[in-house]
Amino acid sequence: MKVIICGAGQVGYGIAERLSQEDNDVSVIDTSASLISHITEALDVRGYVGHGAHPDVLAKAGADQADMIIAVTLYDEINMVACQVAHSLFNVPTKIARIRSQSYLRPEYSDLFSRDNMPIDVTISPEIEVGKMVLRRISFPGANDVARFADDHIAMVAIECMEDCPVVNTPLHQLSQLFPDLMATVTAIYRNGRLHVVRSTDQLLVGDLAYVICQRDHIRRTLGLFGHEEQEAGRIVIAGGGNIGYYVARTIDEMQPKIKVKIIEGDRERAVSVSDQLRHAIVLHGSALDQNILMQANIQDADLMVALTNSDQTNVLSAAMAKRLGCKSGMILINDPSYQDLTTSIGIDAYINPRAVTISRVLQHVRKGRIRSVYAVQKGAAEVIEAEALETSPLVGRPFRDLDLPEGMRIGAIYRDGAVLRPDGNTRIKTKDRVVLFVTAAAIRDVEQMFRVSIQYF
Repeated sequence: MKVIICGAGQVGYGIAERLSQEDNDVSVIDTSASLISHITEALDVRGYVGHGAHPDVLAKAGADQADMIIAVTLYDEINMVACQVAHSLFNVPTKIARIRSQSYLRPEYSDLFSRDNMPIDVTISPEIEVGKMVLRRISFPGANDVARFADDHIAMVAIECMEDCPVVNTPLHQLSQLFPDLMATVTAIYRNGRLHVVRSTDQLLVGDLAYVICQRDHIRRTLGLFGHEEQEAGRIVIAGGGNIGYYVARTIDEMQPKIKVKIIEGDRERAVSVSDQLRHAIVLHGSALDQNILMQANIQDADLMVALTNSDQTNVLSAAMAKRLGCKSGMILINDPSYQDLTTSIGIDAYINPRAVTISRVLQHVRKGRIRSVYAVQKGAAEVIEAEALETSPLVGRPFRDLDLPEGMRIGAIYRDGAVLRPDGNTRIKTKDRVVLFVTAAAIRDVEQMFRVSIQYF
């Protein structure tokens, strides 16, 4: 696949890195010569210094032969015009744009990004995507990661096995025997810096991070089975009243008004604006690094501090201060991967990487075959994929025990006619089933082939 990426910042770099590793033909455009120099030296991609919306620059990057353009510059308008030019002049089939301003995404303007108006096939709003991720993590304390599939009927939950985890040293096949009505399957383990797909004879050990695919309504029970029975936060302090912080606070305000939310925002005008738009949340003007402001927010009584500012340093330090002052738990936003390894050592319980969330959304549209959803884990070492089975798929009709599945792949759940099924040796996949599976990077091509439309389908 030939892909043009407009924008060589953190998100553009991450997408280029992933796609180039998979032998795609990638060209990157950015106005910064230093960013282009860096990305071409580090990755197997071509770089072009210039404006991503200018026809001559797109032409140099090979837009006339491109299968996809992904516009992820810092500016919505550049991203939109780049897609428009790619469509009008070069007839690029698939156009993806990052749109940050929420005014473009309001429901009453939903027809804006259509083929007759502004032909953008996929709009990605990092703020909304990250906001949804934050809300999922708030809803399920004890989970290291949560992603949803099959119209929110199936979830992937990453769970750390602590010292008191009841299911350690138990063969996985025994878990299904002990809990036959629990719709949950352990699909992979991250242990000692290595990720591997499990077999039924494997056992969980203390310190493992288990990736479990389960029915959404069974998430809490699954967490409890692993010894995580943390209560959902009743008092939350949010550092940062920007788009993400406001989205999280507004959603809690509307859906769970009993949760007490306080927001700390450094910009006075923004603080006033957010305060006017929220009914229950309290907004404080000041720095999240100011201990007095944290005390005004009653951080010592808070169940959770969520640091969502634009500064990684502020997020890390404010969450660390909050824990020291008595806050029970901390969750932060981190853009720079180099900070991620610091979180555990300084007592921060969870982090969210916006770049990883955005890349997962892009990969959904890069993957071949009937792929409905993709979620990347462990910096791209594996993906959780939701795919639709076609009648020509080699998976259809045969019992699981007879399937010759590639190494690095494990099916976690099936969604069929409104019901979630946990696979066992007798399970047979039917046409139009939606299959949720855990796949290592090395096995992704095999999965694409299994769910690809073949000529016999027509």
